[in-house]
Amino acid sequence: MDYESKQDHIRELKTPDIEVFRNIYNDREYRIDMEIPEFTAVCPKTGLPDFGILYLSYKPAEHCLELKSLKEYVLSYRNVGIFHENVVNRILDDIVKACSPRWARLHGDYNVRGGIKTRVTAVYRRP
Repeated sequence: MDYESKQDHIRELKTPDIEVFRNIYNDREYRIDMEIPEFTAVCPKTGLPDFGILYLSYKPAEHCLELKSLKEYVLSYRNVGIFHENVVNRILDDIVKACSPRWARLHGDYNVRGGIKTRVTAVYRRP
């Protein structure tokens, strides 16, 4: 089966905005760690739900992520047919776009599907 065209829309996928707030400690380098234990999307091949845990770590610069909007953003993937690799990279892109961190890492740890456990990690470093 050809999967090439199944994910072409992912980079242009419309998602809710991730809101931010001003980091009043931007003179200090520190790290924020988040765990999103109920991430759900859809397998683009089978149409069945994929479940996983997203682990986000980032070092804020001028802005921090606002949690309610991040939750709504993550929930928007619930009915999206998307490969694990594309989930992690797209979400990291949107986090970087929203808050321009010094550094960010997103790790997706998916439940077993078809006898295979998938973990995907993407890292952003400010140039």
